[in-house]
Amino acid sequence: MKNIAIIPARSGSKGLPDKNIKPLAGKPLLAYSVEAALQSGVFDVVHVSTDSEKYAEIAREYGADVPFLRSAEASSDTASSWDAVREAIENYSIFGKTFDTFMLLQPTSPLRDAKDIVEAYGCMIQKQANAIVSVCEADHSPLQCNILPADGSLAGFIKNEYMNAPRQMLETYFKLNGAIYLAKTDFFLRSGDIYSDKCYAYIMDRKRSIDIDDQFDFDFAEMLIQKYK
Repeated sequence: MKNIAIIPARSGSKGLPDKNIKPLAGKPLLAYSVEAALQSGVFDVVHVSTDSEKYAEIAREYGADVPFLRSAEASSDTASSWDAVREAIENYSIFGKTFDTFMLLQPTSPLRDAKDIVEAYGCMIQKQANAIVSVCEADHSPLQCNILPADGSLAGFIKNEYMNAPRQMLETYFKLNGAIYLAKTDFFLRSGDIYSDKCYAYIMDRKRSIDIDDQFDFDFAEMLIQKYK
């Protein structure tokens, strides 16, 4: 079975400029995902999908394969990571390289490690899954959350049965953590939706589930890396 890791790292981050190569505890952010993929030993190719030659060069320094840059269409503000995945698969096929599975590894999840990658593949084999997606326990139960009206009124904000319920008495909810998206390539190309037939969760610890979006997340991730690694 041939497997490819695809790490999407376009250069157009607006919330945190150059986020994907911003130094985090001494290394560019994208380097953490490249190193975890290589250390897992499960991939035939670890590819960084980027529209920037500068990013590509940094990725190559850490061992990634970047034989082509991402197109303008797949790098626009309206394009998704799935567009980058599809383009990467198609481009490698032109070079005669095809893959049975791919794993999308967002660089904004630097605490996801090689063990998580290996275990996600193990989960796919065990469950005979078409796709595996990582989740973690939600920080707060949605049963105690709601939207607010314009005047900020809390009338009816939470149903009475959940108003003072201890956290331990509520059902455990999970959320996508953005760290791992694993799928069989033909299933993805055929369906275009990995959250369908035989898609299962891979549960990760919350401390490895940080998803960097802004400077606060970045600082928090750096603190966690210094504490645990």
